[in-house]
Amino acid sequence: MSGISTTNLKSLQKIYSGKVRDLYAIDDQRMLMVATDRLSAFDVILDDPIPAKGQILTAISNFWFEKLSGVVPNHLTGDRVEDVVGAEDLPQVTGRAVVVKRLKPVPIEAIVRGYLAGSGWKDYQKSGAVSGIPLPTGLVEAQQLPAAIFTPSTKAAVGDHDESISFAQCAELIGPELAEQVRAKAIELYQVASQYASSRGIIICDTKFEFGLDRDGTLTLMDEVLTPDSSRFWPADQYRPGSNPPSFDKQFVRDWLEASGWNKRPPAPSVPLEVRQKTADKYREALTRLTA
Repeated sequence: MSGISTTNLKSLQKIYSGKVRDLYAIDDQRMLMVATDRLSAFDVILDDPIPAKGQILTAISNFWFEKLSGVVPNHLTGDRVEDVVGAEDLPQVTGRAVVVKRLKPVPIEAIVRGYLAGSGWKDYQKSGAVSGIPLPTGLVEAQQLPAAIFTPSTKAAVGDHDESISFAQCAELIGPELAEQVRAKAIELYQVASQYASSRGIIICDTKFEFGLDRDGTLTLMDEVLTPDSSRFWPADQYRPGSNPPSFDKQFVRDWLEASGWNKRPPAPSVPLEVRQKTADKYREALTRLTA
């Protein structure tokens, strides 16, 4: 069982390698973004790739970029990958690459939560709030929140941990006007996507958006959107408040890693074949449910 952990294109110059994606320069306005099969968990890149994961993520992102284009512009140029990559490099990028605009990244992770899970649940248990936002008392794990909340985090370098910040800290970091715009658009994107996903039997518990600014200063959705890597997807028919539902995302790998006793510092333990295969199956089921 194999996958593409990294890419090495001959026809374009690599300019960045992130937790999951490799970026290549095309010209001063465009880049090629390639989704590898790397998996990042707890901000550590695992040694074992998830086969076809990059192609599945690309298909899901492209679906959402089109569906949400009326809410906010996105980074896709519409140019064909085949027109910018040499023929010898096509096997590395087919189905897993897109041509995108060069943007100035907004240096935060725009996280929206509609349900109480993960680090949000842990935060609530300690403080009765999530990222400084007070919530009603007596909520249980996985419970739907009265309204979706914006809980930003810092955007850490590869290998470092993202840190939750309050909205006030976010405004200090990127400016109050941009912070208000990011919060409003992120919540609107979540609401529109959640309504659609619900019609396909999927609950979007929470998700992370990334934004950039184009040359005119227009807020633009970028990177990936509403994938199993950036979101918690729950099957609606198995949802019960008070317990963490099974998911269509990398939470399956996270749970295995937590149970392994790993201290969440590099290097990560080797992930068994059956866990990687089941993860790939979950990603594919999410794609099928959303787009079929």
